[in-house]
Amino acid sequence: MLTHSMQTPVDVKALVLEALSDRKARDIVALDVTEITTIADHMILGSGTSDRHVKSIAEHVVQILRDHGVKAGGVEGADLGEWVLVDIGDVIVHVMQPRVREFYNLEKLWGINEELQAVIEH
Repeated sequence: MLTHSMQTPVDVKALVLEALSDRKARDIVALDVTEITTIADHMILGSGTSDRHVKSIAEHVVQILRDHGVKAGGVEGADLGEWVLVDIGDVIVHVMQPRVREFYNLEKLWGINEELQAVIEH
């Protein structure tokens, strides 16, 4: 379902993780959701410290992807900067402010066991 020919979902995941790290996203979590949904293979979450930081992180993700020939299918929430969703087909990225992330708790919502999470500490 990727909108390009050369990048696999794993490649796109690596690009997203690099972009999140570049912009100092916090509490980055990559979830493999292949066994629980058909909408994506990977769901990646990261937090920003303010609406401006969240927007900057999401914009950087889109730019890094574009630089590697990967087109995001859609970006939602960039106007407010509380929760920005970047849809890349087989990879979905959520960049949120901490209070929004805590409220929605997507890790728990998706029923991901902590042992299955790949957490990258920054």
